[in-house]
Amino acid sequence: MNNLVDSFLSYQAAVKGLSKNTLEAYGRDVLKFIDYLEKRNISGIEGVKYNDLLEYLTTLLDEGINIRSVARNLVSLKQFFKFLLLEKIIVEDPSLYIKTPKMKRSIPGFLSLEDVERILSSPDPTSYEGIRNRAMLETLYACGIRASELVNLDLNSVNFELGYLIVYGKGSKERLVPTGEKARTALKDYLALSRPNILKSRSSPYLFVTRRGEGMTRQGFWKILKAHAIKCGINRKISPHTIRHSFATHLLERGADLRTIQIMLGHSDISTTQIYTHIAKERLKEIHKKYHPRS
Repeated sequence: MNNLVDSFLSYQAAVKGLSKNTLEAYGRDVLKFIDYLEKRNISGIEGVKYNDLLEYLTTLLDEGINIRSVARNLVSLKQFFKFLLLEKIIVEDPSLYIKTPKMKRSIPGFLSLEDVERILSSPDPTSYEGIRNRAMLETLYACGIRASELVNLDLNSVNFELGYLIVYGKGSKERLVPTGEKARTALKDYLALSRPNILKSRSSPYLFVTRRGEGMTRQGFWKILKAHAIKCGINRKISPHTIRHSFATHLLERGADLRTIQIMLGHSDISTTQIYTHIAKERLKEIHKKYHPRS
């Protein structure tokens, strides 16, 4: 069955153009299900029935796995069975009548403009790594891109003359995102002063590099962001996505329309972007409560 999983992932990569992270998640979910089948002595995938899949999902819930992760597992398995049906390996899809559970969409956390400014100003301007960190943080906030999109930028991604980034998002979809003057200045400083000294005699296609001459990883950048947040006295849970949420929220608060924010964030469906309207409403209620004399 492992060969089937490899074929499935190759199909998803070649035909659907899914990102590396999505493919890894699909692989983990499907392999976990196969391990479950083997423990129940179900050796062939064609022998899987509706009840087997339902019992597996129930088992995940019994193990304490949250509903969001169970829903993600089901999505992975539905795609797997669609592939098997397409390849005529199975004649009936056991996942067909199992609905993905609807989850209440939580309002994402974001930072105040003051906290963002503190983080952006915290890198050491006298060190090569500090100049790099400032450029990465400024770019993340100016463009609202994902951490994976940030670390995958290459030297051709930045157009200084027109003031935008070329970003490849989910499904390798290309989009153009404005950079803003401060981010462009930080990037120019990094490319002129920092990057050559970090790389020394080495070369790299990636825009943001480490002291080992390699491209920055998502995990590496996450650690950088956390360190600068702690340095500023921001002790709450924070991630690159917090900065992305802050980008969208601050734009909306200042009058940007949802459609424009959707394009910059790279959301395929505007319903995903609409979550930020809830943030704005909560923010208005907080301001009213704080400043209105009869609140």
